[in-house]
Amino acid sequence: MKKRSNIYWICQLLGWSFYLFINLIFFGLKYQSGYKYYVILFFSLPLGIGITHVYREAILKYHVLRFKIPSQLIFIIFFSVLKALIFFTSITIVSIWLGFVDLKLDVLSISELVINYSVPFFFWNIIYFGFKYFQNYKRSEINSLRLYAASRESELNNLKSQLNPHFMFNSLNSIRALIDEDAGKAKVAVTKLSNILRTTLLINKSKLIPLRDEINLVMEYLDMEKIRYEERINFEFKIDENVMDKSIPPFIIQAQVENAVKHGIAKLPGNGSIVIQAFLLGEVLKLKISNTGRMGTEMPLTGVGIKNSIQRLELMYGSSGKLFISQVNNWVVVDINIPLK
Repeated sequence: MKKRSNIYWICQLLGWSFYLFINLIFFGLKYQSGYKYYVILFFSLPLGIGITHVYREAILKYHVLRFKIPSQLIFIIFFSVLKALIFFTSITIVSIWLGFVDLKLDVLSISELVINYSVPFFFWNIIYFGFKYFQNYKRSEINSLRLYAASRESELNNLKSQLNPHFMFNSLNSIRALIDEDAGKAKVAVTKLSNILRTTLLINKSKLIPLRDEINLVMEYLDMEKIRYEERINFEFKIDENVMDKSIPPFIIQAQVENAVKHGIAKLPGNGSIVIQAFLLGEVLKLKISNTGRMGTEMPLTGVGIKNSIQRLELMYGSSGKLFISQVNNWVVVDINIPLK
């Protein structure tokens, strides 16, 4: 608040000093008189500042900036003339006090002077109101951006919260299948699940996490699925060490790996593989999740995992965050682009 006040007074002083400077030039060219003329000129500096400051207080007190535009224009024109009249009257009083004998006070001369004095006051209004409009526009834009950011943050949190039940449902289904097949393996899977949930609770609090944490979570999940599928599932991580500390949205890889297991490996008659890759390509972090299988009509392109990931990438990175799914020979490949800037 103090900073704004300082800027206001600096602008007042500079603006009226400029007005005084212009008048000094033209006044000096037109007249070759004594000090009295210059006394009147220099008197206009504090007078102009005083009149406009009182006027500004009235604007703030009566909330003129909230008026409709036509009303504001009428207000500006009327008070520009009124301020010019007050300015002229004050200058005239000082002139009479200093003893100017050639002072013209006929109607035409008075009207001419009042109109001339109205010009700087009118420009003062334009600058002041223009600055306030710009200031209010910026404030409104910032508030809109904050509201937009808050809504996107809320949407991101909602999307992220969808994944936990989805992940839990898939994990519990895996353990349930193991109970009938091998109780011992089911116990190991429960232990794995508890480790995963502990990690998930920590990860879920963050909007972005290091790639390293996501990879650790995926490893735990695949270890649990390995207990269930045994030799039917194989997995491999090809992660560039230089990208392990790069930030990514939580569960962005996990969701694709779950899809690879559920809609790829589980439907294969024989063995299958999952390959997780991460590397840099320019200023983009490339994530690639590949699994053996074919993209069929049952592929969940609009399911929770895929749809959720696409929405989160769009919300966080705009058009730069992308997710693509393609069929490459006997592999289903999910490519994810995460911009680093």
